Parts: sequence; C-alpha cells; structure tokens
Amino acid sequence: MNAPQTEGLRVGLVGYGLAGSVFHAPLIAATEGLALDTVVTSNPERRAQARAEHGAALRFADSPEELYDAGLDLVVIASPNKTHVSIATDALKVGLPVVVDKPLAGTAAEARDLASLAEERGLLLSVFQNRRWDNDFLTLQRLIADGELGEIQRFESRFERWRPQPKGGWRESGDPSEIGGLLYDLGSHVVDQALVLFGPALRVYAEADVRRPGAQADDDTFIAITHANGVRSHLYVSATTAQLGPRFRVLGSSAGYVKYGLDPQEAALREGERPSAGKPWGVEPESLWGRLGSGESPLTGGGHPVKTAPGDYPAYYAAIAKALREGGEPPVTAHEAAAALDVLEAARRSAREGVTVELAL
Repeated sequence: MNAPQTEGLRVGLVGYGLAGSVFHAPLIAATEGLALDTVVTSNPERRAQARAEHGAALRFADSPEELYDAGLDLVVIASPNKTHVSIATDALKVGLPVVVDKPLAGTAAEARDLASLAEERGLLLSVFQNRRWDNDFLTLQRLIADGELGEIQRFESRFERWRPQPKGGWRESGDPSEIGGLLYDLGSHVVDQALVLFGPALRVYAEADVRRPGAQADDDTFIAITHANGVRSHLYVSATTAQLGPRFRVLGSSAGYVKYGLDPQEAALREGERPSAGKPWGVEPESLWGRLGSGESPLTGGGHPVKTAPGDYPAYYAAIAKALREGGEPPVTAHEAAAALDVLEAARRSAREGVTVELAL
C-alpha cells in the first residue's frame, strides 16, 4: 500500500460493490472528521472506479487482514452478508471500532456475541441502518411526536420493486449461508423502522414466497408484527410488484398519513451526486409530498399535503465520527440490530412452518 492519508479519522472500507461504492464510500468521504483511507478489493475495475471517485491517494488492500496493522481508526464492512460476523470479530479483536452494513449477522445470537465482544474491548460497534434517515421516515417521526395522527393503530410499510427477472448473485442465492433473499435485505430496513417507531415485538407472522422463475431466495415477503404497545405493523418487501403501493400508510385514531415514492438519496448517490455543505440534499418536489387527513383517499384529494423533511444519510457517519471522538452510543447499536434479527428469525420460522411466533420481552 502507498503512504496513508492523514486528514481526519482514517477509515478502511471492506468491499466496493453496491453498498461500498454507492453508500459507504461517498458518505464517509463527505463527513467532516473522517477520511476514506483504504479500500479492500482485489477487483481491478473496482479499484480503478474507487481511485477515480476518491483520488489517487486512496490505498488498496487485497484482504481485510491487511487493515489490522495499517493505523486505521475505523473499519467499515460492506462485503457480502456471510462475511460480516467473521470480519467484524477479527477487527474488534485487534482493537478496531467497526461499522457493519445491515444485516449485522445471520442470527440474533451472533449479533449479541459481537455486541458483547465490542463492550468487553470498549470499542464502537454500529450497524448501517441508513433508512432511519429517509425523508419519509423522518417526516413520520415528526408527525407522531407532534400527535398529528392521534394514537397509532396500524403501520403499513412497503419496500416494493418491479424486477421480474432475477439478477443472480449472492443476494438472490438460495444457499442459507449467503443470508440472501428479501427478508434479510429489504426486510432489515422495514423491521428496523417499525421497531424504532413502535418498540418491541410480541408476535410475528410472515409469508415468504419465491415467485420468479429461476429465483432461489424469497422475492415476495410479508411480515406482521404485534408490538408490545398494541400497534400492528404490516410490512411488505417484494421484487415482483407490478403496481407499487404507498411507501407508508399510517393509521391513527384521529388521522392517517399516506406517502408514495422512495427517498431520493439512493438514486442521487447512484447517479454520482454527493452531499456537500451549503447545497440541498435529500429534498423531494412538492408533487411527492405525503398527505395527512381522514375520511377520504389521498388519491381523490383527501387530507392535505405535508412537506417532506429532507433525507439525511450524512447524519449517520457524522454521528459515528462524534461517537469515536467523544464517546457515547453510536447512532445504531448492535443490540438494536439483534432485536431486529429476533423478528427476522421469527418471520423466517413463521413463513416456513405457517405459525405465529411469540417473542419474549
């Protein structure tokens, strides 16, 4: 490797596929106090892409092990799901703080073991749940906090796509060791959001199907959660949805909130846009604002438009930088990730056995 970069806390990034190149690298590079120092990839095309996007001073490594004596301040793991636990374990054991892309692990038990290891070593361990900073989720949190919907009764959340042809790769593999399929991919997001909003799950029911010819892993999944506070969450993740439903439909005792369309930040990052100080980021047009009201469908004019808060993925790594410098809890903890994995494991069992699964609080 060439000489290390020195500005800010130096970050090593494991993996430069979709997660590494579209989400982590740009957000790390845009965060004051962090510096993307080293990328682990042996792929020459990805190395060329990373160098073009992040400068000639960027260092490269062929394996995560090369990071452990490179003088780094943080390791970010954006490699395939099945590698998350082993790489995080090794990094923590050599004394490095760690951020792991979701899902943290394949099981809640593995996630809690990692949490215990980090606590024993006094190290930061966090999970990249970027959808907590989606524009619609931030807006919904504000509406609930302000009492605009009254007592929440049902939360419907959809992360749907129309991809009738499988792409292949580990994310769509039927091999359980790959931790693929939509339940652990998009399901990690919608379950995490539901738990953040409404707290612990008491019961879980799920349906998981493999719809597309040639597909190996679940591509059309529904999860129902009964929360300890009585709220019911109905969560849908799918690659086979020919007509997309609302991203959120939230029903309360006095009003409902309906929001269509996805947060614009992923699309912007894919197109090469980058967050920078003084420029609008995560802002959507008024035509996409959700509607709040009661008694009539928003599609026929019911309710009134609610300005969507700007999305703020940069807030995640800003909070990581603060936690590293000042101490304190990271923006997403491993214990929170374990709670979400409890639900995902229960959902997998429910779909397989056709039962409702009770969770212990």
